[in-house]
Amino acid sequence: MLMKINFPYGKTKIPFEIEDSRISAILASKAEEYKPALSETELIKQALESPIGSERLSVLAKDAKKVIVISSDHTRPVPSRITMPVILSELRSLNKDVDITILIATGMHRATTHDELVDKYGKNIVENEKIVVHNAYIDEDMIHLGTLPSGGELWVNKLVGEADLLISEGFIEPHFFAGFSGGRKSVLPGVASKKTVLWNHNARFIAHNNARAGSIGGNPIHEDMLFAAKAAKLSFILNVVIDSDKKVIAAFSGNLEEAHAKGCEFVSGLAQVNAVINPIVMVTNGGYPLDQNMYQTVKGLTAAEACVEKDGVIIMVSSCSDGHGGEFFYKLLAEEKSAEDAKSHIDSVPPSDTQFDQWEAQILARILTKCTVIIVSKDCDPKMITDMHMLHAMTIEEALEKAESIVGKERITVIPDGVAVIVK
Repeated sequence: MLMKINFPYGKTKIPFEIEDSRISAILASKAEEYKPALSETELIKQALESPIGSERLSVLAKDAKKVIVISSDHTRPVPSRITMPVILSELRSLNKDVDITILIATGMHRATTHDELVDKYGKNIVENEKIVVHNAYIDEDMIHLGTLPSGGELWVNKLVGEADLLISEGFIEPHFFAGFSGGRKSVLPGVASKKTVLWNHNARFIAHNNARAGSIGGNPIHEDMLFAAKAAKLSFILNVVIDSDKKVIAAFSGNLEEAHAKGCEFVSGLAQVNAVINPIVMVTNGGYPLDQNMYQTVKGLTAAEACVEKDGVIIMVSSCSDGHGGEFFYKLLAEEKSAEDAKSHIDSVPPSDTQFDQWEAQILARILTKCTVIIVSKDCDPKMITDMHMLHAMTIEEALEKAESIVGKERITVIPDGVAVIVK
């Protein structure tokens, strides 16, 4: 009997059929089953009306002259077309003349384009609100806010220091080395200087046993991030939880730590799954926007890593239409003879010498020393994939044939969205 599975790919889904006897398990977040009683907008309004551990945002903004709203960039599926109008309305409800700037938290990603801003916020907000795209590479645009617990220097966008009230919007999902996204991540790495991001993402921290999806306690990366958010005086957050269709199913607002903790607790209840180990694992990066490039695709691969046997095969369905996503990331693997050589090199780099994008390359190299990875994409250059010590396939069927040529016609674990689950 055939089983049909729809794999997210870009803004579409790829249907795939296989004998159901081959599938050991389909590991998916319970977010797909969770049906909120309210609409997306109603959930957001409700969260803002009942903040956790904080006064209402409108009250915090009542006497503020300048408000900075940190907002996620084009690589994050935060539904800002829905969230931002509600935030702006709340800010202005008791202070109609307040000066508001939306600061795009690019971290060390490329700048968000005008078209991407329109796609994210809608034409009205882009044309009528002040929007600044953070650039981590311009030192004169940064201010120093102290020393991180790990010893690194904390530099962030100077607009942070000019704000009477600093708030952020974002979303919460499992994060492959920070534990969870959202909350404190809007400051570090969101609007931090490259020197601070590089230190925080050092090889020693990335290799730490607690720097894993769903893990915050004892996670040195999280500890630095939380310190940074407090030093920047991040006073209020609005974080949403979304399903695979990028629809809001829950929202949490209020105090930086308390609201984020409640959101993480909710996500954990939906996202945690037990590992089912097999020679073949099929996974995606959840489709657009997180499968735009190979850099982001590493996130979903970590979920598959937790389920694949040693010397097994991971089949990753990911568009990578935007290429590798980072020249340095690409070169850290492509310029080495093997993934083993790349891992050995990166693991030995001290925090003070962290290279750009080395953390993503370090994790990918770690996965590649355990198993073979096949990328299914019809939208990227196959040579880019093979240069990085992976295999390429145009279709899922082709990828499965290649996998079977390596490990045989073995049982399969399917993870429809690797970014959405915490594999234990």
